[in-house]
Amino acid sequence: MEIVRGLESYPPDSPPSVVALGAFDGIHLAHQKILATALERARALGLRALACTFDPHPLVVLQPDRAPIRITELSESLARIAEQGLDAAVVIPFTREFSLIEAEPFVRDVLCGTLKARVVVVGFNHTFGRGARGNARLLTELAPQYGFAAHVVPPLLLDGVVVSSSEIRQVLAAGEVARARKFLGHPYTVRGRVLRGKGRGHQLGFPTANLKPERELILGPGVYAARATWERGRAGAVVNVGIRPTFGEGEYWVEAYLLDFTGDLYDTTLTLEFVERIRPERKFPDVEALRAQVARDVATAARLLAPTAERS
Repeated sequence: MEIVRGLESYPPDSPPSVVALGAFDGIHLAHQKILATALERARALGLRALACTFDPHPLVVLQPDRAPIRITELSESLARIAEQGLDAAVVIPFTREFSLIEAEPFVRDVLCGTLKARVVVVGFNHTFGRGARGNARLLTELAPQYGFAAHVVPPLLLDGVVVSSSEIRQVLAAGEVARARKFLGHPYTVRGRVLRGKGRGHQLGFPTANLKPERELILGPGVYAARATWERGRAGAVVNVGIRPTFGEGEYWVEAYLLDFTGDLYDTTLTLEFVERIRPERKFPDVEALRAQVARDVATAARLLAPTAERS
């Protein structure tokens, strides 16, 4: 998939397109429906299938105190868009200057002008243009005037809940990674470099890889079963997310004990795919009680990550 960063970099001789427009944080099931609809229309019409998104999230620029934590980094979002089969993605840097563009000029100059949109696909709740004054209804009204078709994807319900990035953030903050995976259609992932810690895991008999995440995490404190991958391998893992209260520490850590693995992963980039929450984080009366609980956590994770458990 071709990735174009900035409208000024979009080739002026590019062919007409079907544009899927959105913030696309997480590439959850509703996003996948938008992207699949754009791809379907593009193939039917013989046009280019294009995703148009923004970085950073508009609220980071306009209202930083209200800006949401990202579910996925831009690189992961783009990789998942590519998996959907689109031909290209345009990433528009969201700046304060860009935020001043009114909704209709955005449709006229960006979507129809630069991107040569013949069809624009959006979710039912997407907004655009200065002050978020543009919405699906306005897009539909402007379509005949500017010579494109507007396709609005309705809400996607799962377990009676509208699938959305905000809902998934709430689910992750509660530690419900299995439920988040249902909404996302893929596991919530954390990626980071393995750093040297204080050796707590070695003291317990369960040496851990201590991660410095590449981004701020949404995930609530707790102990999780996960799958770990790195350049040369993969393994099941028990992951503790939190402040390690038994040792009286206040710093937020992500530490993973890899099942059936021995070796040195320092300075390796590790990716964790969260499968299930095992238990909340809690303080233990002593190290022996913690060691016994970690042994139980390892057994639980092995059971949750077994192939038969995944199929059930």
